[in-house]
Parts: sequence; structure tokens; C-alpha cells
Amino acid sequence: MTAPEPTIVATSGGFRPGRRTRVLFDALVHHAVDLSGVHGRRPRVLHVGTAAGDSEMVTARVSEAARVAGYDLTPLQLFPMPNVEDVEATVLDHDVVWVGGGSVANLLAVWRVHGLDAIMRRAWRSGVVLAGVSAGSICWYQGGTTDSFGPDLRAVTDGLALLPYGNGVHYDSDEGRRPLLHRLVADGTFTEAHCTDDGVGLVYRGTRLVEAVAELPRKAAYVVRREDGRAVEERIEPRLLPSA
Repeated sequence: MTAPEPTIVATSGGFRPGRRTRVLFDALVHHAVDLSGVHGRRPRVLHVGTAAGDSEMVTARVSEAARVAGYDLTPLQLFPMPNVEDVEATVLDHDVVWVGGGSVANLLAVWRVHGLDAIMRRAWRSGVVLAGVSAGSICWYQGGTTDSFGPDLRAVTDGLALLPYGNGVHYDSDEGRRPLLHRLVADGTFTEAHCTDDGVGLVYRGTRLVEAVAELPRKAAYVVRREDGRAVEERIEPRLLPSA
């Protein structure tokens, strides 16, 4: 079972603290699984933790969240070498690819060394739902704002560009993101950018933005466009997803 069209869910969320586990999947992860159309069996989710250096702690916590959710989760690790024999077959055998946060600059470099950039494009075209948070959101776009290079935010512009826009994550919680994103749109680095507050996700069919969704109330998404050499921001009210 695959999504009926190439589908991406780009977010600034997806997890919440658990009562008996450190983290649980929140509504944005469950929505990505729902969009895959899987039914009659346990959903298969591939977790890609490249941006955090394939942290064993992160992998363990996400694996526990998947167990609680009733999902079959496979970690795809690239350090110190791929942990599976056939990376492409592994990616294509899953319903959802969820990419974790961390350094998007490092993620992109490592993916390209292993050919994962091309594999992700083929998976997207094949109907595997591509999703993720923070670095796992920016990677699908032309680029965005990142702290990959240090505490002072900078632009990254060599994303996979499955989505022909810039991306702003953590738009309400990191005060430097909005002004930098506006500058990047105003100077033409990105002609249009799509942004998310924490707890908000953007759903794309092909390259078309079809919906903003949220797992937290009173949050928003934004489209920033270049008009007459300046950045103009439009607020989008997301649909609040059912509580996970």
C-alpha cells in the first residue's frame, strides 16, 4: 500500500513526552501514517536519524514510541556504514520515512555520499510518504534556515528540492528564524518559503501544498512570498488534528 500521489509531510513537531516512556509519537507522525493508506497490517515506518549522527539514544526512544503506537519501525543508519544490505530496497519497503532533526547540512552531505538523495526521490515518486521534523523537514525543500554551522543561523540552499520552496522551521520558538527567512526571500535566495510553528506540519501532494495541520492549538503555518523586492508573509490557520 502506498499513497495515491507523491506525498510529503514537513513538520516542526511529531513527538510529545510519554508517561512511561521518554517520548511518544504525536498527531503529526500518526497523520503521516494515515496518509500512506496502510490498513490490515501494522504500518512500517523507517526512521532516518542521520541529522543526529544516528544517535543510539534517539533510535532507542523512537523505537519505543513505535512499539507503543503499534508500528513496525526500522532504523536506517549510515554510521559507520549502512546497517542494511540494500538501502534502496529497505526504503521502498516502508510506508513512511520519518527523518529526525539535527544538522541538515551534515544530513545532506552524508545522504549524497551514499546515494540516498536519489533513493528518496524514487521513494517519493513510488508513493512512500516522506516526512520529518526540523532538519527532516528542511531536507525536502530547496533549503531553509539552520544552525548546522553554529549558533548564528545561516541559510542552507542545497536541499533535495523535491519541493521548490524555502522552508522555515521552529518559526515561533527560535526568534532568529523569521527575520532571516524574510531576508532570504527578499533577496531572491528563495522566491517563496513555507514555514511552521512548533507543532505544525505541511502536507504536499506532488509539489502542491494542500493543507496545514497541527497537533497543538493556537499555532500557525506561513507562506512568505517575494513581491517587489520584499518579503510578504501570509498566515495559514492549520486544521487541528485529533489528539494522539
